[in-house]
Amino acid sequence: MATLKKIGRLDRPDNNGSAQMFRNPVLEKLSRTHISIPITMFLVISAVSFYYAVSSTSISLGLGILIFLLGLIAFTLVEYVMHKHFFHMEPDTPSKDKLQYTVHGVHHDYPKDKDRLAMPPFISAAYALIFYGAFTFMMGDYALYFLPGFLVGYAAYLGVHYAVHAYQPPKNFLKILWVNHAVHHYKDPDVAFGVSSPLWDFLLGTMPKKDK
Repeated sequence: MATLKKIGRLDRPDNNGSAQMFRNPVLEKLSRTHISIPITMFLVISAVSFYYAVSSTSISLGLGILIFLLGLIAFTLVEYVMHKHFFHMEPDTPSKDKLQYTVHGVHHDYPKDKDRLAMPPFISAAYALIFYGAFTFMMGDYALYFLPGFLVGYAAYLGVHYAVHAYQPPKNFLKILWVNHAVHHYKDPDVAFGVSSPLWDFLLGTMPKKDK
């Protein structure tokens, strides 16, 4: 059997274990979250933002929906780029090694640890605030439509990521998401960086190669 390229610390993924990230029990508890918490946060923030976009701006609803969809597509690209270039950064210094393992390597070591399939709530809230500030700076009131699309994309990513690790693949067109992510974890971590969508893997040449 070919040796799997190491992303974490273990030689092979442990599907039954869980890493202890912190000795302090409070920090260890804070490093975990139920997947429903960040998903709910993002959907609530999206709903509030969309409400204010409709009620307090002069942007037409049709244009707003288009901007919402652009935000959704933008998230899938950010998801791909972050996964490929940040989560899978080359850990060529001790600080990069520690950062890479903390944000992603631990997930490759323990892929079925359900409490670590999303960032903790306080980090998710910080992300939402940063996105809001950045999008508002770049596009003004249009951000009130763009942010919901982006965060709905984020919530969908979290839901898909949880599902592909926690449940058996469905017998329909969504099965490709389970197959691609399994290839990424158990065969080749240099392919299938898109979790919620294979779009960018297809466009940028990182789709898993089909076995002949």
